[in-house]
Amino acid sequence: MVGIKHPTNGNLVSKLPHILVLVGPTASGKTAMALSIAEKIPSEIISADSRQIFKHLTIGTAKPSKTELKQVPHHFIDLLEPDQKFNAGDFQEQGRKTISQILERKKLPIVVGGTGLYVQAIVDGFFEQPEISGEVRKLLEDRLEHEGKDALYKELQSIDPESALTMDSTKFRRVIRALEIFHETGTPISQFHKQHKVNTMYDAHFFGLNWERSVLYERINKRVDKMFAEGFLNEVKQLKESGFDDRFQSLQTVGYKEAFAYLRSEISKERMIELMKQNTRRFAKRQMTWFRKEERIHWFDISSEDQIEQIAKKIINQL
Repeated sequence: MVGIKHPTNGNLVSKLPHILVLVGPTASGKTAMALSIAEKIPSEIISADSRQIFKHLTIGTAKPSKTELKQVPHHFIDLLEPDQKFNAGDFQEQGRKTISQILERKKLPIVVGGTGLYVQAIVDGFFEQPEISGEVRKLLEDRLEHEGKDALYKELQSIDPESALTMDSTKFRRVIRALEIFHETGTPISQFHKQHKVNTMYDAHFFGLNWERSVLYERINKRVDKMFAEGFLNEVKQLKESGFDDRFQSLQTVGYKEAFAYLRSEISKERMIELMKQNTRRFAKRQMTWFRKEERIHWFDISSEDQIEQIAKKIINQL
């Protein structure tokens, strides 16, 4: 395990407030790791997950259980209705306020998440996005309607393959946003991210759990089976009865979109489960593509959940 690098001289302790950042793909054990650490030192957990913030999306987003939520204070879970909007800029502003409040309580903020953009926003800040003209936006909206999502994603792959690698082609709002910025400025969004001057407010210690790919994929498959055993399909039916479906951005996500397709009789139940596993594995791969670019992460190789307790102790020792 490589020692923690401080933004100051290697022999000096940073005077910036310390925060802990636990990252990794879905089903990697981030929640269990955070809870294990929080049991040992006074901490509060900030969920950097773009879907756990929405109410009623519980089983499908693998939220901590009610018991786990009572164990340690959690933030950014169950705050919004599925039809409300929330983005990385909102998370940066509100998340940093929350970190300040946790620090005032003399506790350690633990940022836990698989949404790389949210982690980047809260730790380093977010680049100021350029204003987009109505003409550019309307052009892309028209193309979306007439050409479809795949055509726009292919264009993004052509002009900005680096960003395309980190995006789900079905989450067309992010794809359109990247295309808007390119067409308005002539500069890929990935280049804006690189040019962004990091606003260092914290001494952030990054750690991640690194599973062998085949083992992680098997964990994902088992998680999907467990979701159905816990009543995931009933959760989606209740969302539909409440007027929420995959028209809303919050539900245009792996798991829910396949379930809504099944409820519309577009696919069979067997195909729904197959697609959920397949698309979740692809999602995990994109998450790792994002996190592999983050050089501050210290990765722990892990092959069993039994190792989480031991790794948690090692992380505390590093702090």
